[in-house]
Amino acid sequence: MRITSFIKGYRKEAVLAPLFKLLEALFELAVPLAVASLIDDGIAKGNSRHVFSMAFIMVVLGLIGLAASITAQYFSAKAAVGFSVKMKNALFQHVASLSESDRDRIGAPTIITRLTSDSMLVQNGINMFLRLFMRSPFVVFGAAIMAFTVDSQLASTFLWVIPLLSLIIFLVMRKTIPMYRDAQKALDKLLSRVRENLRGVRVLRAFSLEGEEKKSFSGEAESLRSIQISSGRISALLNPLTYAIVNIAIAIILLEGREKYNLSLIEAGSIVAVVNYMSQMLVELIKLANLIVTISRAIASGKRIESVFRIEPSMTDSPDAALECADTDEAIVFSNASVIYREGGKPSLADASFVIRKGERIGVIGGTGSGKTTLVSLIPRFYDVSSGSVSVYGHDVKDWNRQALRKHIGYAAQKALLFSGTVRDNMKWGKLDATDEEIDEALRIAEAYDFVHEKKEGLDSLIEESGKNLSGGQKQRLSIARAVIRKPDILILDDSLSALDYATESRVRNNLSAMKDMTVITVSQRTGSLRAMDNIIVLDKGRIDSIGTHEELLRTSSVYKEINDSQFGEDDNE
Repeated sequence: MRITSFIKGYRKEAVLAPLFKLLEALFELAVPLAVASLIDDGIAKGNSRHVFSMAFIMVVLGLIGLAASITAQYFSAKAAVGFSVKMKNALFQHVASLSESDRDRIGAPTIITRLTSDSMLVQNGINMFLRLFMRSPFVVFGAAIMAFTVDSQLASTFLWVIPLLSLIIFLVMRKTIPMYRDAQKALDKLLSRVRENLRGVRVLRAFSLEGEEKKSFSGEAESLRSIQISSGRISALLNPLTYAIVNIAIAIILLEGREKYNLSLIEAGSIVAVVNYMSQMLVELIKLANLIVTISRAIASGKRIESVFRIEPSMTDSPDAALECADTDEAIVFSNASVIYREGGKPSLADASFVIRKGERIGVIGGTGSGKTTLVSLIPRFYDVSSGSVSVYGHDVKDWNRQALRKHIGYAAQKALLFSGTVRDNMKWGKLDATDEEIDEALRIAEAYDFVHEKKEGLDSLIEESGKNLSGGQKQRLSIARAVIRKPDILILDDSLSALDYATESRVRNNLSAMKDMTVITVSQRTGSLRAMDNIIVLDKGRIDSIGTHEELLRTSSVYKEINDSQFGEDDNE
């Protein structure tokens, strides 16, 4: 997708903004003529009436130019901000349409940077472009033409000043623009490190690595500083060089003008007018140089944003996707399901085959990296299988409409994530129209009712970003309540009881057992949490080692027995 398409709907503003800027420029170019008349026909001849008339005209020109400038700024800002809003909305929707694997490939820091700093640079680029891309060249050449109408001999200085100033600006921009791009990349890298360190600050402190990270941060910051200083030094040459050339040109104009004035070939006002036109030209060339820098940054940021838009979603819903469950007793069926996250890598899950029937309580256990989260993530179709199939209520998950599929599934993730807002707000993520009574029922099931209502605010208790004002166990219980509030047909608890003590966990499991029609899949590292399950799936290195009850697995699965013995000792035979 080309991001320029987002300017549609703002074409009127995109045309009016530069037109009003041209109008402003026209009035600005007329001011030196008014000044010349004021000096030659007013001051020189002692005509006070003419002086006041010209002064009045200059004020009127200034006010009209100001009005035109404000109007142009309004239209350019409206177009730029509207463009940015449409682009951000489209980018957010596009990212939301991508699968988990697509987003994993892009990375969260990249997505955030594209939605924030890159979008802002594009917005600023459009704003400046609409205001200056016609105005600055128009004033530069207009000032030269107007100077020739005043006095062609004095104005001949413009013939070598304009090319020389343009050459200087071109050389400076040619050198600095790549540096600005490098600086943006270095800034992205630095922001990524800052985000990583802020999220992992406890780990850094636990391993006493603050000093090492400070050195790494200082190194990257110094690299950014070095690029910015180098580009700044070169950019700093622009103003003195251009001003020096213009001042030399003005000096030449004044010297030539003095001789012509002494010979009565030109009046003083005309000399002042030519000097003013030279000054106008200088200002606009500096603006044009800044515009080139801003546009270069905006183009680079626009290309980065377009690179995200070019990523096609790996998951799509067909028009005839299933919306309802088929009449079957089989809630979930895995048929030789395999998942490879990275092309050419080892399977995270290989040849998984099993059937889960309605209302069954299923446990999933295995060592770290055995594929537990991968397995349960296939059910709501967070990821797609690389081969084989996964079916939910009679339909392959790829044949389901994803929203319809996920309405049948409640999911409490391994890392409990809550959003800033109230407890009620977070519960309504599970069911938008949930009543307070339904929320309280879900809180009781998750054993969260007491700690929520012990506060006087109750359901209106505020939750900070990511639930950082709550303990791990409290976050997990609220996460479970959010998953069960919709009373889903399938509930997946992805190690979401790990922060609870055994007594609280036992009460939560008993409460869930009372919901007879709901199929519950519990991922856990603790065999004690899975003993009462109808069946337990044991995973080992991405493959199903065995399936059975707790007692059966103690006899038949060495992997399961090893996990159990490591937690309860070899004498445990329950």
